[in-house]
Amino acid sequence: MRKEKIILITGSAGFIGYHLCESLLKKGFYVIGLDNVSDYYDVNLKYDRLLKLGIIKEQASRFNKIVSSQLHGKQMQFIRTNINNKEVVFDIFKKNRVDIVCNLAAQAGVRYSLKNPKLYIESNINGFFTILESVKHFKIKRFIYASSSSVYGNSSMVPFSEKENVNKPISLYAATKKSNELMAYTYSHLYNIETIGLRFFTVYGPWGRPDMAMFLFTNAILNNETIKVFNKGNLFRDFTYIDDIIEGLVNTIIFDSKNDSNYKLYNIGNSNPVKLTEFIKAIEKELGLKAKKEMLSMQPGDVNKTWADVSSLENDYNYKPITPITLGVSNFIKWFKSYYSIN
Repeated sequence: MRKEKIILITGSAGFIGYHLCESLLKKGFYVIGLDNVSDYYDVNLKYDRLLKLGIIKEQASRFNKIVSSQLHGKQMQFIRTNINNKEVVFDIFKKNRVDIVCNLAAQAGVRYSLKNPKLYIESNINGFFTILESVKHFKIKRFIYASSSSVYGNSSMVPFSEKENVNKPISLYAATKKSNELMAYTYSHLYNIETIGLRFFTVYGPWGRPDMAMFLFTNAILNNETIKVFNKGNLFRDFTYIDDIIEGLVNTIIFDSKNDSNYKLYNIGNSNPVKLTEFIKAIEKELGLKAKKEMLSMQPGDVNKTWADVSSLENDYNYKPITPITLGVSNFIKWFKSYYSIN
């Protein structure tokens, strides 16, 4: 019988999911990863993340097949599946003594939710429901899930506090994340499940998503292409480096909270908003290149400013983001050049 805890992570081929799997394996946990490897962005990037976890593409590309790997002396299982496939998901739980579930799987992207809303319902609502039902049925005591700073909409009350009313989402993506929080509350209340929701604030870093600003801007500047700067650059984002995010996530897995409430909800960000124009300058400086900019108006569904009050997560789980934007940008660009073989 295994002595180490078994952590099930959905979205394990994703940006945050990959880094979390790697961190937990280093710490001696047994990890089970689920991901449907959707083509929302380049699947090769997702397969390359999995390869870093010891899982080769030829095996990972088959649906509903268990793939095993060894990393840092610890075992990981990966299954390519949709989280709204109840039969497959229940079977995974049935065959494994899962201790903690971390649900990071979701259809991401505020702007894309305007183009393809159905995907957001299938993954973020139906899929979330399937995972919640699994947690209930197999009596998992701790359930951690990804929410988003998008739930705050265009709130003028900064920094954003978890105590704030967030009943006015301005994108379907945000609406699905708020729905997740409500569903988690209900299951926590009815079935005595400890649920921990984390509202992520603009995560960036090595192995990041190609649809995010850090990736888009770097790629465009290197290729002498024009970058789109929305709201004419008058936007502020609480850019949060991936290592700080992972530290916070791991703490919610490893430690018991000082907060004895079953239902917990936290901001997880850098608590230091950066103006978009300054973010671009940091990229330009690191690359030694100037960006060609197309100054555009505000995009539907976007928000003017994000700023996380992380005092609750700091108090309950000793969360302390430490990575300055200059170091984070430098680390990303070094990875980007290495990954794409750019001199």
